[in-house]
Amino acid sequence: MAIIAQPPTSRLPFALLLLFACAAGLNVANVYYAQPLLDALAADLQISTARIGAVIAATQLGSVAALLWVVPLGDRMDRRRLMAIQTGGLVLALLAVALAAQAWSLLLSMLAVGLLGTAMTQGLIAYAAAAAGKHERGRVVGAAQAGVVVGLLMARVVAGAVADLGGWRAVYLLSAALMVVTGTLLWARLPRLPVSTPPTARTGLIALLRQQPVLRQRGVLGLLLFTVFGLFWSSMSLPLGAPPYVLSHTAIGAFALVGLLGALAAARSGHWSDRGHAGRITTGALWLMLLSWLLIAAMSRHLGWLVLGVLLLDLAVQALHVTNQSRILAAAAHAQAQVIAAYMLFYAAGSGLGALAGSALHAAFGWPGVCMAGAGVSLLALVVWWAMTGYHTITGGHESLPVPAGSRLDNERSRPGAAACPHTATSINSGATATIPPGNAARGC
Repeated sequence: MAIIAQPPTSRLPFALLLLFACAAGLNVANVYYAQPLLDALAADLQISTARIGAVIAATQLGSVAALLWVVPLGDRMDRRRLMAIQTGGLVLALLAVALAAQAWSLLLSMLAVGLLGTAMTQGLIAYAAAAAGKHERGRVVGAAQAGVVVGLLMARVVAGAVADLGGWRAVYLLSAALMVVTGTLLWARLPRLPVSTPPTARTGLIALLRQQPVLRQRGVLGLLLFTVFGLFWSSMSLPLGAPPYVLSHTAIGAFALVGLLGALAAARSGHWSDRGHAGRITTGALWLMLLSWLLIAAMSRHLGWLVLGVLLLDLAVQALHVTNQSRILAAAAHAQAQVIAAYMLFYAAGSGLGALAGSALHAAFGWPGVCMAGAGVSLLALVVWWAMTGYHTITGGHESLPVPAGSRLDNERSRPGAAACPHTATSINSGATATIPPGNAARGC
């Protein structure tokens, strides 16, 4: 039997938080299992190496479709029932991949895996945010996002190891079995939550961006953030696999484990965001991202600088990513699935742009060209953040609820001595908003 949702003032049980994180990680892994298996897929199904990239393209196309049409359903349907339906569909899609005998059937199955794996992953993050109290939403989102990072990075390692033991089909058979277990646990343990919006209500992407200033601001930052991320990870293997390094694929892949340490350390940023430090985290993460490129550019002197740069880059990226998600979810309490889907479209656009630019820049200008572009986009993100007229507010809205006596007002302004916007000073304990007399308002509100 499902657990009834906890009151907003209580903390989400650790076991439930762990379930959200593990389930999100296992689901996102389905989207990335194919990347190290492309050679095996091409050989088994007689697909040319020039066309095997269509497998990844199909998966990503499914992911975009999920963000546009499936993830937003979480605001208009019973989330627990929706998770069960999607899990059942994902199990069937994974079995279809494992049994694929022709290229067309593999592509259709991968499209379904991308769609349902992404829908489950982002739906679980929105579910976790909805189940959490306002006072801990950032902490909960940070934990769920940490699970996503672990799943994303470990998918390649697990897929390679299982494929070496039992072939590439064993990877998807094992994942289907794991999804059955995960789906059963989710059905048994997920809290029942009320439907936040009527079933017929849906806000279009353009209207949502118009209504949500925080989504616009954090979306732009997310696009620049993941452009930087894509620049690095899409081109890193090129200089490391060439002289004078000539590292093996295993050694190059080990850098992902370094990034994992930074990403896990960044999970704490959600907790700090709950305590009113979202602006400071954002500013600090952007400076850290810029600094990381100075270290990455020093790779020619010693690989140790690259290791430190990767650690700082992943720490900065994930800290800002978690903070972005916690802020947009806090600003749209009744449309969380829709705003998380909209934000992830910025993520997808940035990742794709960075991946395309990374290889092109390396071919034209070498590793120094990639580093200059990464530092340039990082600096642009810092300037854009500093220039945002509403960056010092927590929600960007214009609510006028009273703040309970004794509650601490907070804002996202990171510059010393700045006052809060008169419309959006938010209570950290209650999430309520108060109006400050106009004479105390900061300029630009």
